[in-house]
Amino acid sequence: MSNNASSVVGPSGRTGPPAVNLARKSRPAESAIRVVLTSSAFVSVAVTVGIIAALIRPVLDFFGEVPFGDFFSTEGQFAVLPLVAGTLMVTVIALLVSVPLGLGAAMYLSEYASRRARKFLKPTVELLAGIPSVVYGFFALTFVTPTVLQDLLGVQVNFTNALSAGLVLGVMVIPTIASLSEDALSAVPHSLRQGSLAMGANRMQTTLRVVFPAALSGIAAAIVLGMSRAIGETMIVALAAGAQKNLSVDPREGMQTMTGFIAQTAGGENPVGSTSYNTLFAVGMLLFVITLLVNVVSIALVRRFRQVY
Repeated sequence: MSNNASSVVGPSGRTGPPAVNLARKSRPAESAIRVVLTSSAFVSVAVTVGIIAALIRPVLDFFGEVPFGDFFSTEGQFAVLPLVAGTLMVTVIALLVSVPLGLGAAMYLSEYASRRARKFLKPTVELLAGIPSVVYGFFALTFVTPTVLQDLLGVQVNFTNALSAGLVLGVMVIPTIASLSEDALSAVPHSLRQGSLAMGANRMQTTLRVVFPAALSGIAAAIVLGMSRAIGETMIVALAAGAQKNLSVDPREGMQTMTGFIAQTAGGENPVGSTSYNTLFAVGMLLFVITLLVNVVSIALVRRFRQVY
């Protein structure tokens, strides 16, 4: 009678217990899960390819009628550089708000908050991500601009302006940066903290000089993801930033962003298939390329600063 387990002979010649074959056949449930996960990955890639395929034809039709010079210019009906400048202005203001507050919240939740406080505060911070963006837009339009900027701070701003849109957009991005950065900080082994404290460093020095550098790859990914979220936001900038192209460096003025232009063009009176309608596909393709470059930079930063413990 055959037996898959063979006896083990020790150094003294005695026969020990049979060796157990640890190799197991994959279970049907595991194979099904593997198929589902693989399919999910391919669906994500297929959706991306589908988006590109949907954009290519209208973009080719657009550039068949409009020269590249007229598109990548500062003036004219099809000029895109004012839209890029408006997007950059709003995104920079949003990052100036969200990065310090998001990282501060992450360091407090990870290093200073008690377990009870963290259990209450982290869901509260993440709750900001569940508020619809249109609510943020009306909040910027009806409260931040007239009450905060004009009445309280005395800043002379237009009714629609990049400053108000950027401030509120930064508040909306805070949960993204705070939550991901807190996860990165919490993943740092406690042995590094204990070693730093044993060397005489206080908690703040340990956080800034040991924990923060160790989690730098995750923090960089969180910031870049927040930047991508700010670049792709539509309703806040469509309502609060303005609907007119304006190549200006003054955030108190109204200026249109790329996503705001797409929303306006798609919901306007432009006939489908016309050159003015195909403009939104050209702007959308440029926005897609910019977001792709941001994600490539994010991956490079994560690989550059990743540390394995």
